[in-house]
Amino acid sequence: MLKRFGSLSMSLVLMAGILAACGGSNNEANNGAASPTATGTAEGGASNEPVTINMFTASPEYTDAFNAYIAEYKKVKPNVTINLEIMQADYNTVLKSRIAAGTTPDVFQTTAGGDIDTYAEYSADLTNEPLAAAMTDAVRSNMSSSDGKVLGLPVKGNLFVLMYNKKLLADAGIANPPKTTAELADAIAKLEAKGITPFANAYKEWWVWKHIAQHFVDAAAQDANISPKELVDQFIAGDTTFKDHPVLYNNFFDFIDTTVKHGTDKPLERDSNAEVSDFASGKAAFMTGKGAWDEEAIKKITPDFQLGIMGYPVSDKAEQSQIITGADQALRINKDSKVAKETIEFFNWLYTSDYGKSWFSNVAKVIPPIKDAPMPDLDMPKQMVEILKTEKSGDLSVNYSLDTFHQKFGELMQAYIGGSKKKDQAVDEIQKAWIQFGSSQ
Repeated sequence: MLKRFGSLSMSLVLMAGILAACGGSNNEANNGAASPTATGTAEGGASNEPVTINMFTASPEYTDAFNAYIAEYKKVKPNVTINLEIMQADYNTVLKSRIAAGTTPDVFQTTAGGDIDTYAEYSADLTNEPLAAAMTDAVRSNMSSSDGKVLGLPVKGNLFVLMYNKKLLADAGIANPPKTTAELADAIAKLEAKGITPFANAYKEWWVWKHIAQHFVDAAAQDANISPKELVDQFIAGDTTFKDHPVLYNNFFDFIDTTVKHGTDKPLERDSNAEVSDFASGKAAFMTGKGAWDEEAIKKITPDFQLGIMGYPVSDKAEQSQIITGADQALRINKDSKVAKETIEFFNWLYTSDYGKSWFSNVAKVIPPIKDAPMPDLDMPKQMVEILKTEKSGDLSVNYSLDTFHQKFGELMQAYIGGSKKKDQAVDEIQKAWIQFGSSQ
């Protein structure tokens, strides 16, 4: 999932040629939509002819890391210039407007899963490229369309968990993180007895809701003896609702109610940055709705923070408390770009070269989405590896719906905790939204 920065809106155009000369420093310039002629060179030009690749993303947290590989590739291909434009606010709206205007960037970013199909007609087929072979099996499936074509490039591997402050749990006499709803209730009582607020939330953000809910969707699928994808498909088809699944109708809403009652003040005013600050400064023991991308921000605030990860206690079954791994963000190569060939060559280099393998862990400091790459030297990936030695990963079930649905879902949950919608009203409207927005079909 994208790391959000409240109302941040940034649009950076970073010239690789300048970066290479300046050691990768940021250079800002005002830049509008990429023009149809901005890609510059004719198709099939000689390899030493100037080539410009326009890359449009929504991941400002990786600006420095992207700059680094752009500068490195300039050493490999001096004739290639990569313009990196990053926009946080209104990214999806701007992307759609550019596609509609026929000015689709050479590289653009979408969510994975269902949105792989949404943008299929604009995406180059990468199935037989070396970069596709380099992906882990789980990530490759997240990048594949319904007909099995690899149409996306993973920005990173990801990890979705309930984070906890090891020191605060230890101070409250909690030896092990809770795995069941009963254990969670006990942990909350022990924390509050010590004057510790249990939960930090970022319920001002619409996207944190999908990160939490997917843990309960996975459990509901287990209870129904079907896969999470099959369950989500049933929701989208209108063949089932939250009311048919107690772990969603009861446990999910109970969990949200619990985090509000036993959480930091004014939850609808707390954005992602505020939540990280609350958690990192020791104001709360658990942090909801987030993932691996937050570790560095936490450590910047409190370098010696004792960070732990766990699955959500979704039911009375300990085995249903699972961490979730996978890839939820994708880069797409515009199949009609005049520099599609050179763009694919660039990403083949990134996903297969020695530099690329080290870039994920050492520069971007993310969980590598490719094989034979080391893990970053961070607490969360290390703990993930240990947990997965004895437990299974949950399914990244957010990938089976579109973000058009997830945004509406988040807005409905905000209305629920704000008191403007009752539970059954929210549930009914969630189901309608799933049917209306859940699929690209």
